[in-house]
Amino acid sequence: MVLAAVAGALAAAGLQEAGNMNITRLFKHLLHFPWLVHYKFPPSSLNKIEETIFLSEKKHSAEISFAIESSLSFFNLLQNTPCFDRGIDIFSELRIWDTEENNGVLIFLLLADKKVEIVADRGLNKKISKDDWQAICSLMEQAFKQNKFETGVITGINEITKKLVRYYPLKGQKNIDELPNKPVIL
Repeated sequence: MVLAAVAGALAAAGLQEAGNMNITRLFKHLLHFPWLVHYKFPPSSLNKIEETIFLSEKKHSAEISFAIESSLSFFNLLQNTPCFDRGIDIFSELRIWDTEENNGVLIFLLLADKKVEIVADRGLNKKISKDDWQAICSLMEQAFKQNKFETGVITGINEITKKLVRYYPLKGQKNIDELPNKPVIL
């Protein structure tokens, strides 16, 4: 009853038209509380993810970052912001682009949608196709649908590592850690 009243009010206000907002998505995000991030990613999982990134970066000269956002803000929901667009915002906010070889990569998880996006810097995008990134995202999302969040992220990092080793191998030099390895909770 309440859901129908809210949907009717939003439709009357014109907010549901022209693809501006999806009512189901709105409620999914409004009811996805921030503490759920810590439930799905306890400290032990975050530590394992950080360690996986650390070990990955010993094999190549690129930088991997992982960020989790519980849900979109009401403003982003009104704009019907796609996960990829939000990922680009986070890529910029975290300054993933600020690497010497333009080879930073962000794994961005929008938990309310169980959707992941890989946002890569221009140096990587010249070498790795969108289809390759999407295939990795799909692997991760399959794990997320089974509530295997830690496994999904680590699988994604390992798949990304295979690509980075191919295009940005360490050639006898030591990898300078340009970005933090610690997962970011937004």
